[in-house]
Amino acid sequence: MHIMALDKGILGANGIVAGQIPIAAGAAYASKLRGDKKVTIAFFGDGAVNEGVFHESANMAAAWDLPIIFIIENNLYGISVDIRKVTKEPQLAKRAGGYGMPGLTIDGNDVFIVYDEVSKAVKRARSGKGPTMIECLTYRWQGHHVGDPGIYRPEEEVEFWKAKDPIARLEKSKLLTGAEVEHIKAEVEKEIAAACKFAVESDYADVSEAYTDVFVDR
Repeated sequence: MHIMALDKGILGANGIVAGQIPIAAGAAYASKLRGDKKVTIAFFGDGAVNEGVFHESANMAAAWDLPIIFIIENNLYGISVDIRKVTKEPQLAKRAGGYGMPGLTIDGNDVFIVYDEVSKAVKRARSGKGPTMIECLTYRWQGHHVGDPGIYRPEEEVEFWKAKDPIARLEKSKLLTGAEVEHIKAEVEKEIAAACKFAVESDYADVSEAYTDVFVDR
């Protein structure tokens, strides 16, 4: 969950639902002040769109024409809560209109569509025209966490979305050959194995580090 790579421009994931959205808006505001032409992309799930900071951040981004793209990964469920039961309008991207920014709903399991639409939004933001909201329709095959059996979802719904597997769809395209696909899979397995080996063989952190960055001297 707590992914961070500042050297790659990844400011970090957040354990608080919608907590990353105002952070992203702040990053976009900094880019506008600096004039560095950077574009911030905020990823969050359908459950986050009913949080207050989503609305506050969207409003600020639109009012100040911030270079940011709000990407809603709508997999229909916030843990076990069906978004269609707690939101009157199921097409979440329509909310963008209330803030005066473009909003669109796309097939989030089609890498080509996602690439094309996000590229357009990046170009728009970089040219000073402000934010875009993109709702990517997608799905998770398993439960929300390792102890979640996911029994609140209809089996036919799960099977429908499994048939829309984005990786399988990409493999069937003409972009990659069969040999290239197998090479990528082998490289990924090798990378995962190396990461697991490193984790298992690494020493535990010293107990003193539990206090690092927790307190400040005044």
